[in-house]
Order: sequence, then C-alpha cells, then structure tokens
Amino acid sequence: MQHDLTQGSVSRRLVGMAAFIGLGLLFQTLYFLIDLYFVAGVGPSALAGVGLAGVVFFLVMAASQMVGVGSLSLIARAIGAKALDQVDAVYRQSLLMSVGLAALTLLAGYGFGGLAIGAVAADSETAQHGAAYLHGFLPALALMFPTGAMGAALRAAGVVRPTMLIQTGTVLLNAALAPVLIAGWGTGLPLGAFGAGLASSIAALVGFAGTVWLFGRVQTLMTRPLHLAAPDRAVLARIVGIGLPSAAEFLLMFLTTGIVYAVIRDFGPEAQAGFGVGSRVMQAVFLPAMAVSFAVAPVAGQNFGAGLPDRVRRTVRDAAIISCGLMLVLTLICQWEARWLVAPFTPDSAVAEVASTYLRIVSLNFVATGLIFIASGTFQALGDTRPALLVSMVRLVLFGATSLWLTQQPWVRLEHMWWASAGAALVHAAVALLFLRDQLRRKLAGLAPPEMTRDPAGA
Repeated sequence: MQHDLTQGSVSRRLVGMAAFIGLGLLFQTLYFLIDLYFVAGVGPSALAGVGLAGVVFFLVMAASQMVGVGSLSLIARAIGAKALDQVDAVYRQSLLMSVGLAALTLLAGYGFGGLAIGAVAADSETAQHGAAYLHGFLPALALMFPTGAMGAALRAAGVVRPTMLIQTGTVLLNAALAPVLIAGWGTGLPLGAFGAGLASSIAALVGFAGTVWLFGRVQTLMTRPLHLAAPDRAVLARIVGIGLPSAAEFLLMFLTTGIVYAVIRDFGPEAQAGFGVGSRVMQAVFLPAMAVSFAVAPVAGQNFGAGLPDRVRRTVRDAAIISCGLMLVLTLICQWEARWLVAPFTPDSAVAEVASTYLRIVSLNFVATGLIFIASGTFQALGDTRPALLVSMVRLVLFGATSLWLTQQPWVRLEHMWWASAGAALVHAAVALLFLRDQLRRKLAGLAPPEMTRDPAGA
C-alpha cells in the first residue's frame, strides 16, 4: 500500500526507498549490459553500433522525464497536502501524455533513426549494426512512457518494492532471450544486434503488462491504470511546467553523449565501442547515487506538500551524506581496477583499454555527480526544475567548447576528452549546489502545514 512519508525517520525512509529503487534501476541497466555482453561476441563494430543506438535512450528518457518528473512532483505534494482528488487527476493526464509520446517515438524512430545513427557512426558497418539494434529496441523505448507514468505515480505514493520485483522478472526474461535471439542458441538463427533490441522489447512488454496488473493492487489513490481522461489543459500545463526543464536536462545529456561520439569518431570504432562500454558500466556504477536522488523527490515532495520545512532540509542533508559515502567507495573501486569492471563486456583488448581508461578518469567526479543527482531530486520535490536545466547548459557549453578545441590540436589524445568531461562535471556540481542553497532558502521560508496556506498543492 501507499506510504505516508511525512512520518517517521527521514533517513530510514530514504534508505528504505533507495534500496528498492536502486535494485529496480540495476535491473533496468542490466538490459543494456546483457545486450553488450552477448553482442560483444559479434565484433567491435556491432558493439560500437549498439552503444551508439543506445544514445537514443537518452532522447526518449528526456521525454519520459517530462511526464514522470512533473507528475511525481504534483502527486507527491498533493498526497502530502491530503488533496487526494488532485492525485487521480494528475495521473490521468500523465497517462494521456505518455500514450501520445509513445506513438511519436515509434514514428520518428522507424522513420529517421537509422539516418541519425549513420550520420555519427565511425563506419558503415557500425551504422548498420546500430540501426538494426534500434529497430528491435524501439518498442521497448515506446513502452517506457506508459510504464514510466505508472511507476512515477507509485513512487510518489511511496510504493517501490512491487515495481522492483517486476523489473527483476523482465531482466531475467531478457537474459534468457538474449542468447537465443542474438547468437541463435537453440534456433540456429542468430539475429545479432537486432536480436538484442528485440529481446529487450519483449521483456519490456511483459513488464508493462505486469505493472498494469499490479497498479491497483498496491495503492488505493488511483484506479483503472489504463483509463484515459479528456485532456485538461490546466493540469497538463502544470505537468509540463515542472517536467519540461527536466526533459531538457536529459536532452542535454543526449547532446553531450552525441558530441562525445562525434569528436572521437576519428579515433576509430574501437574508441566508440570503448566509450559505449565504459559509459554503460558507469551508469551501473552510478545506480546507488541515482537511487538516493530518486528517493529524495517523493520524500521531500510529500513533506513539502505537508508544510514541514525541517523534514525537507533533513531529507536533503541525509541524502547528500549517504550519496557522498557511496560514491566515494565506488570511486576507489574504479581507481583500483577499472579493467575488471569492463572485462565481461568486451573480449577486445583495445576496446577494454579505452573503456577502463575512461572509467578511471571520470570516476574522479563521482562524488560531485552524486551531489548533482541529489540537487536534481530536490528541485523536483520543490516543483521548480529550471535550476537543474540551467546548470546542465553550463556543463554542455563548457564541455562542448573544450572538446571541439581539443579536436583542433595536433597533440590531442583520447584521454584528453575524458579529462574535459570530468572537469565539466565538477563545475556542474559547484553551480548546482549554489542553486540548491538558494532554492531551499526561498521555497522553505514561511512554509506551513496546508490548513495555514491558500493552495498547498499548487505548483
């Protein structure tokens, strides 16, 4: 059932939610790692192609963030303020928006995805593998929208364990399907990169069905998970108003990753494949900090809606301490032996060297990245995600300008790109913390319980 996050120990709430969110994120990330593991046997070009097509994931995630972040913020604050009629209204509009975006993803992906991949691939073989993977993976990307809308609503209500169990099942299914569809185990019909994407799509469909079945059984605030309501412009505007800056923030991540692929293309497919492996492993390493930040949004959001400023501050403080501790340990692991982390995903020594070097360098900003995640989760809880967008723009401009300048230098090496990325992340964290301090000061000044305010659940 749903949980009242305005009561009990803040740190216990954070750790309890983060543990299950982290497991769910881990299993979600395993989709890509499983694909990389089996595709690695096809060759470096296939590995680079899958990594390149995976960049589209950021673009779709950006759009899904617009729905998920906006609805989670509004639903969590409405629950905290006991404005339960607004909870269902926000969810219906988020679902309606998700259906439209899912259809748009399929149309744009099948229509133009292959051309986009070909424009940045190191060679034609890499482009071919990338397009094949994308075509198999597109249904999974489309299902991210409705599944994400349901997941955001459940997380706002404090429900995380059931969705984690479903994600566990889908990853196990994907792991079982991957060798069958990619390498042709038992069938003699290897589908290569296309099979990797298809395995993920089949698993995502099963996960969507499971989430629909479970939705009304684990909470009582929202019923009939697939029922679509008529468009409500006011509610849609509130969702977009909060979610759009977060969507743009993820879009900037997409652009940053695209810049990396473009500026390293002259280093060959091994460089692109190494970056693809390294960045996927890094995403897995980031999961603990991401889980804590994802827990911040509903915990701080419900307490903000309930008018409890001290609990909001405590949530941010405890989350920052937990995140920094976790990321420091992970930094030491990457510094100790990064090659061990990437070895399962590529038998090619050149690709492994690129990936491990990338991890060793970017791990120096892991603690800073954890603080960036905490700030982003807090901005979502407070209902103003514009600061997160602004600081992401600073990072993009800084990294883009630096990397483009580096490409013009005769002495440039691949490692210089990784150092530019690490430096931009440190600046990002510093600016994000300044914005966070200002937001907490302004938003929490005079905050009081709902009965003492005019519009407790308003944006």
